[in-house]
Amino acid sequence: MHTGLKITAFAAALAATFGSAYAVGGAMDPAVAEKQPSHQDGHGAKDRPAAEKGAAEKSAGEAPELPGGLQISQGGYALDLGTPRVEAGEPAELRFAVVDEDSSRKVTAFRREYGKELHLIVASSDLTTYRHLHPERAADGTWSTPVELPEAGGYRVFADFTPDVKNAEGVTLGADLAVSGDARPEALPEAARTVAVDGYEVTLDGALRPGAGSELKLEVEKDGEPVTDLQPYLGAYGHLVALRAGDLAYLHVHPNGEPGDGRTKPGPEVSFTATAPSKGAYRLFLDFRHEGKVRTAAFTVHAGGAAAGEPVPENEESAEHGH
Repeated sequence: MHTGLKITAFAAALAATFGSAYAVGGAMDPAVAEKQPSHQDGHGAKDRPAAEKGAAEKSAGEAPELPGGLQISQGGYALDLGTPRVEAGEPAELRFAVVDEDSSRKVTAFRREYGKELHLIVASSDLTTYRHLHPERAADGTWSTPVELPEAGGYRVFADFTPDVKNAEGVTLGADLAVSGDARPEALPEAARTVAVDGYEVTLDGALRPGAGSELKLEVEKDGEPVTDLQPYLGAYGHLVALRAGDLAYLHVHPNGEPGDGRTKPGPEVSFTATAPSKGAYRLFLDFRHEGKVRTAAFTVHAGGAAAGEPVPENEESAEHGH
């Protein structure tokens, strides 16, 4: 992933209702969020001054620049998804490549960030299933990773990377993945301050705000006691991904601080700074590692509305509006 806050918006072709997701990840990676009863319930356009950006666009007579990741190709790179369809509940292998559009060749040189050359997120359109995967790259630039997706329906695959070339910036590309079977989308669960996952309770403090950075604090407890020995996962005590309901706009943020910096404690609290691209409903997925296992806690939040656990104003944009 990329240092500091980076935001990417992904426009998926499918808009759906959304459901709950909490999970237990593998002993290392990937981290997984699966369905649980609802009662348990960045990357992108690079930052520059809004006035400067708007003036440049007006003077050029162009439409506003789309946020990064809205397309399958961006910044001179394209995502070639070699596995566009898998069967629900069946083990499969996802294969893909990042292609340099100028040369039409597969990219084989990537910068390692948080221990990996490329990070892969797979999420269902209704947000009931979430995977944070770390595929392996062959010498010819083909990436592959095993995956088993439990529910049929539309999914989105997000590839997050930085090419190892001079002055390169982070890129996040997205492609649709179909999972065959009987699809039954679920509703987005209500916002809640605390969620349970695999014997842990994670509490969210703070609000996601559109167009402005805000702090999100997540506190991890087990058996009613604060967890003070979180283990580093990909060089941090936690990773947070947010997906916007409706179009799966994508935010990826990193913690405020890192292991070994002399000031960041290994829990119970992990702090992030995030900015939402718009009002609307989002699902937040927190990956954390404890006792050798990665787990994922998921929250519903409303940017521009109430904080977690508070009523959402009547004029708040809903998931069905695609925000």
